[in-house]
Amino acid sequence: MNVANWPIVIVESPYAGDIEANLAYAREACANCLTRGEIPYASHLFFPQFLDDLQPVEREIGMTAGYAFWKYASKVVFYIDRGWSNGMVRAHERTIELAINSEIRCL
Repeated sequence: MNVANWPIVIVESPYAGDIEANLAYAREACANCLTRGEIPYASHLFFPQFLDDLQPVEREIGMTAGYAFWKYASKVVFYIDRGWSNGMVRAHERTIELAINSEIRCL
């Protein structure tokens, strides 16, 4: 198994609200990607470790920085079992605007 050749996917799932449950769900979504032979990247598991999502400027920095990784991915996958957050809606609109391959998934 040559994991280095697996496609990279951007994982979008809710963060705001029940943060602990949403982080657990994001980790499950990433694990699901691995079972599909994909390398997941979920910026909302990374940036909130040092940026405050409740501060609008820091939230915007984190979201924009997360978008910088999109150019390395084969697609953006939206895990929707816990609904659509505002950030997910924004990301989905961005995939449409930029004609980026996307997929909607449930666990």
